[in-house]
Amino acid sequence: MKRIFVALSMLFVVNLFAQEDTAIKKVQYPVGYESQIDVVYNKGKDWQVKHDIYFNPKAAKPTPVVFNIHGGGWNHGTKESQTGFGSWFKMGFAVVNVEYRMYPQATAPAAIEDVRASILYTVQHAKELNIDPNKIVVLGGSAGGHLALLAGLLQNDNKFDGDYKNVKGYTIAAIVDKYGPADLTAANFSKYRSLVNWLGKDAENTQFREAMSPISYVKKTSPPIFIVHGDADPIVPYQQSVDLKKKLDEIGVKNEFVTEPGGGHGKFTKEQNSELSKSITAFIKGLNITN
Repeated sequence: MKRIFVALSMLFVVNLFAQEDTAIKKVQYPVGYESQIDVVYNKGKDWQVKHDIYFNPKAAKPTPVVFNIHGGGWNHGTKESQTGFGSWFKMGFAVVNVEYRMYPQATAPAAIEDVRASILYTVQHAKELNIDPNKIVVLGGSAGGHLALLAGLLQNDNKFDGDYKNVKGYTIAAIVDKYGPADLTAANFSKYRSLVNWLGKDAENTQFREAMSPISYVKKTSPPIFIVHGDADPIVPYQQSVDLKKKLDEIGVKNEFVTEPGGGHGKFTKEQNSELSKSITAFIKGLNITN
């Protein structure tokens, strides 16, 4: 019995560190690129948030930039868990990998304030990073998809921009939304505890939920949007993306909607992920954002 206990204990330790190693990997970026890690881009009296920047200072002309926003139900997740930027580097993009305040540290709208701050901080430093501030793509999955949509659809609306509200001279050129919530006013929203927690004291306020809903900001001048969602998603209803697609089409916003048959919450097959990567690349290249 003692041997079994020791063996199980050792297995637990091995698995624990294996999980840590899996969760935190260094981003592999091309020769010629440089990195700035854990750059503080927004802070308050007792908090600060950071992002990682991978950029090409020697590119012949300023490069486009993609902002990657991790998911995690607005209550967990890390930028360090995000490493798969190879296709963006191949297209010549700089990458900004963003962390943001989450529940219980902070409730809405802190997360969107941070994402917007990350974008605008980078715009301010565009020259030294050799980045084109008019070729910005915002990308995220799940809660990160929601924040990507919200940050991108706000465009030059500075209601959540705080100390950065006077930053000008930038364009959100595209949004890539992977199974993110688009309408937080849905009738059954209260069943999603992580969402209610993130909305905080104003969770029951319909106007506040509308203000936190990306679909509320769709207009004719909205940037092109690529959407992907599994039709068997058990966490974020597939209907959220269907409704967003409908609104985009009604108003005339360029978009592409990929439905992954049988796909769960980001749990797609290897083949689906391969085709998805190709579709996103084609969509972005079709917008003439790449150099």
